Amino acid sequence: MDLTQLMQVKRWLLLHAHYHPVELGVWNLVLVCWLLGWVAVPGALLAQQWAALPLCLLGFTSPNWYVGGRKRLHRAGRLRCDWLTAL
Repeated sequence: MDLTQLMQVKRWLLLHAHYHPVELGVWNLVLVCWLLGWVAVPGALLAQQWAALPLCLLGFTSPNWYVGGRKRLHRAGRLRCDWLTAL
């Protein structure tokens, strides 16, 4: 996902926060993981903490994993995801 798509989902969730408060909280958690993944890379490289690099990779790919999982569940009819129209 690019930054524009992240922003579109966030905007949709903020506009519908009254109806989807838990989903907004989960998306905020995904964005925190994404940001920590990007911010931690230079620190891990400088401190030579090579074991932290896979965690950073998981962090900055978390929005892709989350959206992909939500799309799959929505298509299967197991979970309704209204914000997919924002993408």
